[in-house]
Amino acid sequence: MSDLDEDRIVSGNNENTEEASIEKSLRPTTLAQYIGQDRVKHELSVYIQATKQREESLDHVLLYGPPGLGKTTLAMVIANEMGVQIRTTSGPAIEKPGDLVALLNELQPGDILFIDEIHRLPKIVEEMLYSAMEDFFVDIVVGQGPTAHPIHFPLPPFTLIGATTRAGLLSAPLRDRFGIVAHMSYYTIGDLTEIVKRSADIFNTSITEQGSHEIASRSRGTPRIANRLLKRVRDFMEVSDKSTIDEQIVSKSLHFLRVDKQGLDEVDNKILKTMITYYHGGPVGLGTIAANIGEEADTIAEVYEPYLMQIGYLNRTPRGRVVTEKGYQHLGITPNQTN
Repeated sequence: MSDLDEDRIVSGNNENTEEASIEKSLRPTTLAQYIGQDRVKHELSVYIQATKQREESLDHVLLYGPPGLGKTTLAMVIANEMGVQIRTTSGPAIEKPGDLVALLNELQPGDILFIDEIHRLPKIVEEMLYSAMEDFFVDIVVGQGPTAHPIHFPLPPFTLIGATTRAGLLSAPLRDRFGIVAHMSYYTIGDLTEIVKRSADIFNTSITEQGSHEIASRSRGTPRIANRLLKRVRDFMEVSDKSTIDEQIVSKSLHFLRVDKQGLDEVDNKILKTMITYYHGGPVGLGTIAANIGEEADTIAEVYEPYLMQIGYLNRTPRGRVVTEKGYQHLGITPNQTN
């Protein structure tokens, strides 16, 4: 999901050059610095230590979960912990087998190839990955017509790290070739509070414990959103001639940005209101919701729906999406008001 809602405060992936530079400075470089995802970190630390003792390349790793949880950052941390180079790309960027061969050709023994949105790899490229991952070779055809001939292209032992927000879209043959599979879950408010404090320190910005907690509680369990909200609140603090981010300036700033106490923005609430107002809370199909609110179905499915389900405001059923009782309560509506 590289191009969904890049300008929206609760979602985007792409940044301008300045923001990308800032984002990079916020990224931890070791497992010890990486806040949250304790189970995943513990497992990876064992695998990395054992692999280094055997002087082998790390087994292939699949990281999956909602956007903004630190999959790319964790891939870079793994490379740093292993002491190897990492090449990064995305599924849509590898359009043909030759693109993949060019990437693989640049790897040294033990290096890591990171493919974001790996579920969007073209089928012909995915099939070439099978032998590359399993036996460290690819067979390519050189030339055309009568002069065409296959070439067996050996590869150094390497590690493929794949990241996806849609693990269910991965084919079974590809998924089965990952020896390490890690599910990235939403962060606790406690972990997000620590992330906000760490980021504020990097920004040389003073912030109170209550201010950090307030930002964390509205960050949808997602570090990327926590850091983005922190940057916007810092802007409000500076133009208000304040020297410290406290709970009051956070509440005022996020009210202006229309981010409510649950971290829901206008689109989240629009999804719930539309389902209740026009479809009595559901069940209603994803395409119908998208058409009604003017958003792409993929954006709703990948950015908004997972969190609404996580906090219990929305359910998926075989017949479509349904607003739960908690979703009604959040909007201050009782079910019989819409029937």
